[in-house]
Amino acid sequence: MSDTQSPPPAFLTTKEVASLLRVKERKVYDLAAANEIPHRRITGKLLFPAGELQAWIAGSDNPASSIRPDVLAGSHDPLLDWAIHASGCGLAMLCNGSGDGLDKFEAGAAALAGLHLPEDGGWNIASVSGRGVRDAVLIGWTVRKRGLLVSPEVSGSIRSIADLKGRRVALRQPGAGAALLFSQLLATAGLKEADLADSGSPVHTESDAAAAVAAGEAEAALGIEAMARPFRLDFLPLTNECFDLLIDRRSYFTEPVQTLLAFARTTEFRDRAAALGGYDLAAFGTVRWLSA
Repeated sequence: MSDTQSPPPAFLTTKEVASLLRVKERKVYDLAAANEIPHRRITGKLLFPAGELQAWIAGSDNPASSIRPDVLAGSHDPLLDWAIHASGCGLAMLCNGSGDGLDKFEAGAAALAGLHLPEDGGWNIASVSGRGVRDAVLIGWTVRKRGLLVSPEVSGSIRSIADLKGRRVALRQPGAGAALLFSQLLATAGLKEADLADSGSPVHTESDAAAAVAAGEAEAALGIEAMARPFRLDFLPLTNECFDLLIDRRSYFTEPVQTLLAFARTTEFRDRAAALGGYDLAAFGTVRWLSA
């Protein structure tokens, strides 16, 4: 029999944490819900990083001060999704909207967050600075053409936001940058979500929005031009939006992040952006905001 012992687990379950803290499992869930204990939610399961948990028990009340996991949270971008896989950088993706990404970044649960939060006269900067984010940099990833993805069967009758009244529109989840922008566009057109026909549950990614229209589940969706061609949808441009990456300063210099950024400077990356359409890479790598 080998005397070699297995290494301790990198993550603990809720039951194991409850036993360690000598509390009921319900208390552990409450601590996680209030972001008072280091945790991750991976494929719907709540897990607790052992190293960060020990630091928290020892007295650290700031999970974000620990070494961050190689995770990109926030908004979904098809070009970014492809680049992470094509580069082999090793980053994991937990994309559930810009608002959720900013929350995860603040909690120290992600090294990066993809953001496209609409603001008066711009994108992302006021949202990040207003949250008091520290030790981070916001760099430009791309400028995307955003507008309405429209089913070819009804494209002739949908030429503006106002034409969506009574139509089935695929909506994004609360807190997503697209959801915030769509609310603003509806208000400008004198509409609200109640004026639209029910199209079912919210969609969570750019590709899901396009797929819902292509499958006939919705007649239109607020999406990006890059998704129109693959799903054979008509595209009505409305605005250009900044999609930025919020990156932890220490994580910026790690191998996964540097591998991704280096790949984004290659001809292969530029060719992919051109093939998808609707991307402007001129501002890639630009420092748009730097924390104190």
